[in-house]
Amino acid sequence: MFMGVLAMVVLSGTFALVFLLFYTPIPESSHDLVNIALGSLLTAFGTVLNYYFGSSKSSRDKDQRNTAQAAPEA
Repeated sequence: MFMGVLAMVVLSGTFALVFLLFYTPIPESSHDLVNIALGSLLTAFGTVLNYYFGSSKSSRDKDQRNTAQAAPEA
């Protein structure tokens, strides 16, 4: 549950920051801070995608199949 909420926060934050970058002027003194924040959020965004759609998902699916096969039939 917590992982899903955390993933939604990362995704929402990434989309919100990208949206703001398109429609809000950024003061010259804040460019570096915005670039660092965007880079961090995009890295976390990639991590979320890899967790839900990458090798972790395949591993989780395999574990579920193995558990289902090992369960004795009643």
